[in-house]
Amino acid sequence: MRRHLVVGAVAVLAASAGVGALAPSAGAATTVGISVDAGTSLGTVPSSGVGLNTGVGDDRMGDAKVTSLMKAAGVRQLRYPGGSGADDFHWKTHTMGNGGWIVPNTDFDSFMATAKKVGAQPILTANYGSGTPQEAADWVKYANVDKGYGVKYWEIGNEVYGNGHYGNGKGWETDTHADKSPKEYGKNLVAYAKAMKAVDPKVKIGAVLTTPGFWPDAEKAPGDSADWNNTVLSIAGTSIDFVIVHWYPGGKTTADLLKTPSRISGVRSSLRSLIAKYAGSRAASVEIAVTETDAAFSPALTSQAAALFAPDTYMTWFEQGATHVDWWNLHNGTDQAPSTVNGQTDYQDGGILSAGSCAGGKCQPPRDTPFPTYWGIRSLTALAKPGDTMVKSSSRNSSVTVHAVRSSNGGLNVMLTNKSPQNAAQVSLSYAGFTPAAGAVTTVSYAKGGTALTTAKRGTAVAQTLPPYSITTLQLKPASGTAGADKPTPAATPTAVTPVVSAPGTTGTRAQGEIGAPVGQPSPSGTSGDLASTGVSNAVTYSALGGLLVIAGGGVLVLRGHRRRGLHGK
Repeated sequence: MRRHLVVGAVAVLAASAGVGALAPSAGAATTVGISVDAGTSLGTVPSSGVGLNTGVGDDRMGDAKVTSLMKAAGVRQLRYPGGSGADDFHWKTHTMGNGGWIVPNTDFDSFMATAKKVGAQPILTANYGSGTPQEAADWVKYANVDKGYGVKYWEIGNEVYGNGHYGNGKGWETDTHADKSPKEYGKNLVAYAKAMKAVDPKVKIGAVLTTPGFWPDAEKAPGDSADWNNTVLSIAGTSIDFVIVHWYPGGKTTADLLKTPSRISGVRSSLRSLIAKYAGSRAASVEIAVTETDAAFSPALTSQAAALFAPDTYMTWFEQGATHVDWWNLHNGTDQAPSTVNGQTDYQDGGILSAGSCAGGKCQPPRDTPFPTYWGIRSLTALAKPGDTMVKSSSRNSSVTVHAVRSSNGGLNVMLTNKSPQNAAQVSLSYAGFTPAAGAVTTVSYAKGGTALTTAKRGTAVAQTLPPYSITTLQLKPASGTAGADKPTPAATPTAVTPVVSAPGTTGTRAQGEIGAPVGQPSPSGTSGDLASTGVSNAVTYSALGGLLVIAGGGVLVLRGHRRRGLHGK
């Protein structure tokens, strides 16, 4: 559990994309075969897919420099008011129900001004924990009727299943309802949807689900007849427009982390099965939104492994049909000392921009300096724009990941990620449905230690050398006299993927407590299943007071949530 408020000098920002060749290291591995089928569509890049979390504790989110960085990174969705704090936040008074920390310039109208500067669609989390359907309906009225903001997506609560119902004490999520069961959430979810759509029938209502394969998925508490997901959707399946999961796959090592996107198809399959079971004729239109993700529960949070994880995770979810993926977090801060991960300093901070904080006698770069995770996300701008067509691609070696997109101008962009920290990768590419132009190609790369994306003419469409721990996007033009490719056709319906089955006692989500909310994530007894490989301890204690760190810096009182070391997978 982490919370922040930024402190320190104004960041000295890295330069924007530069030009120059990357020098790959010696010791390249054997050649990796890459196949791209430009004629087989995996769907279009969603219009507001690349998202980011923001919160009422971040007084820097509206600064010109910060909004410019978000816009340059292609951020098209901003989530507000932020994690678990949403279940204690009262939008009208801009207060936390428990008197928690809120800073100036983060009220709803200020947030909407930020979203407008960035060019991002908002996704709002209505207060389920201590709010009411009427409070949420009033918010819809203010946002869409009174102000004309046209806010489309509304989550009902954050990680509501973290309210203590599954035997983990009081849990990490505020929930003042006497009945904290999934049955009660399902009933109230219907009431929220009815009240909010009565004000604006165009709004889309999202249901909080447990992530298949991660605790408390498949758990049944005393008195329950079914698990959270089946219970909630059996009641509210015909009243919702999208389902919500949080994706924190973690990993004991960075190599573990970089393998996790391969598990997304199983999670999607489980979710689609649930939606088909309960949403009836509307099932095909019910969207999947991943409103929180990052590299938490792995050794890397700001360093290169997390940067490589980011675009692979976004694109894999999009290829599996998710319409939104929101990274945690814009600024975050930390009270934990930096570590060294694969020879690089990792500041153990979930933000993509530095909070300028200090811990363990060491300080982060100046405030608002982009971490490598920022550049990982920004790499997506070289691959795709909203509306472009994702196409089928594959790698013959898991050490190199590939994603491919047909651009609106008829070209083909191919993102290649070399997951080896030490060795360059030689790749050989073949194409179907597209004939690339001969000669050197334009590449946009981000390599370990970089402070910008690097654009260069390098290699050819059929042969590339990828530096260690790098992201390289080839921007290919069609050969002269060719149309590039026929219009891609949809991929065949995939064979059934075995739905993810969770093991009892597996903790798989990270509690995101807003400042002032209960801090920490208790882990139920026993650790097994997916997260067992991350090494997350089940011996975790927490308290609302013990988890808060108050420091003074630069004349500003700063309050941060304290995330226990046991949750790091170390």
